[in-house]
Amino acid sequence: MEFTSHMGVALEEARAAAERGEVPVGAVVVGPKGEVVARAGNRTRELCDPTAHAEVLAIRGACRVLGQERLADHDLYVTLEPCPMCAGAISFARIRRLYFGASDPKSGGVSVGARVFARPQCHHAPEVYDGLAAEDAEAILRSFFAARR
Repeated sequence: MEFTSHMGVALEEARAAAERGEVPVGAVVVGPKGEVVARAGNRTRELCDPTAHAEVLAIRGACRVLGQERLADHDLYVTLEPCPMCAGAISFARIRRLYFGASDPKSGGVSVGARVFARPQCHHAPEVYDGLAAEDAEAILRSFFAARR
């Protein structure tokens, strides 16, 4: 099967999150046939929920749609490197592949910081591909934070 990036959908979710006043992060869960199963943007402020990160909401949505707690043959596209909490959720959901855009040197949990998937306590580590549409993801984040300073 030919690779098709779904980062454009994640970027749409990030832009929508920014319009809601949320930190602009978007995520999309893609099924084994390349179909979008669930998509989400950050909603921590709207839901008054510190766990309402885009990744967690997209994973919850996909599990609800599919009626299962594991997404072993699914991929996750995220505009920003997942934090340690989201990396843990990705591991527990058994996501097959993680694609992310911008790196997060401050709060990342995959390539920097906690490096959750590299820990011996991690039960499942997805294949990780970084830098997908990183410039677009970084631009959305920069614009969002510049407007708040």
